[in-house]
Amino acid sequence: MLTALLYKTKHFLHVLIKLSLVLAAFYMIYVKLFRNSDLSFPEFLQNLMKFSSISSISVIILLFLSISNWFFEIKKWQTLVSSITEISFIEAKAQSLGALTASLWTPNRIGDYGAKALYFQASLRKKIMLLNLVGNSAQMGVTTGFGTVGLGYYVLHFYPEFNHKAIFIWLATFIAMGLLVISILRTKWFGGQKKTINRLFVFIKKISHKIILKVVLSALVRYLIFSLQFYYLLHLFGVDINFMVAMTTISSMYLLASIIPSILIFDVVVKGGIAVYLFGLIGVSEPVVLSVVTLIWILNFALPSVIGSYYMLRHKLPKTVS
Repeated sequence: MLTALLYKTKHFLHVLIKLSLVLAAFYMIYVKLFRNSDLSFPEFLQNLMKFSSISSISVIILLFLSISNWFFEIKKWQTLVSSITEISFIEAKAQSLGALTASLWTPNRIGDYGAKALYFQASLRKKIMLLNLVGNSAQMGVTTGFGTVGLGYYVLHFYPEFNHKAIFIWLATFIAMGLLVISILRTKWFGGQKKTINRLFVFIKKISHKIILKVVLSALVRYLIFSLQFYYLLHLFGVDINFMVAMTTISSMYLLASIIPSILIFDVVVKGGIAVYLFGLIGVSEPVVLSVVTLIWILNFALPSVIGSYYMLRHKLPKTVS
């Protein structure tokens, strides 16, 4: 009887957590679209009708680009997991989209790590989180590579004014974090964790070069897709801009936005503020920039998270291996 009661309690808590995460995701989407002080939903719709030339064909193209973006994200995850266990594309899709829904309200999508780990046996969860770190690092590496080149080009040609006080605060923060990490590395507690950490590094080193190459290529293709999608939306809004200038501005925007901690639901606000400044220097109006950023967010995060809510509600804890 006690076993049955514990099982029912565990099942009830699991259902409650799933419902809470889904409701939180929908609430966050609602807040972004209908409580956004930078661009209200009526203003967004007005901008679509006033500035854009979006047709049924362009909607199909935009949706195709978003589906392609997530296809390569799912393939990237499937490829990474294949280093320890085989999962189907459908399983990888459920895990990726479900984790997106669960992490929508967490800073820098950190909840994605725990959400994906819950799809696997407890004995695999540390490795799963490490694989997720490898995948996110690959994406961040591509963003940093293109962004550094793009930002260098942008600074040399458009001379943006930087907030030196903000830069000083960021540098001081990074230095403080570095000193904190060094102090932790010198503690006895960390010394006791060396064996575990060494095992984790050995695990990462065992990932085949073929898998790493596939992951990096998937990250690269994803980056190109959502960058081209951003450029295509600018074109639909009637922005006459040189392709090279547009891509360097877009890459600069993604780089700067990626290094600023934010909750994913406010990610559009962060990107919107950076995009307004960067594109403003090259003559693109604020309403157009905010509308494009909002559409990018809806296509690549809001809609997938709605789909992910279905997979989140269907999630079942893996059976314990005896």
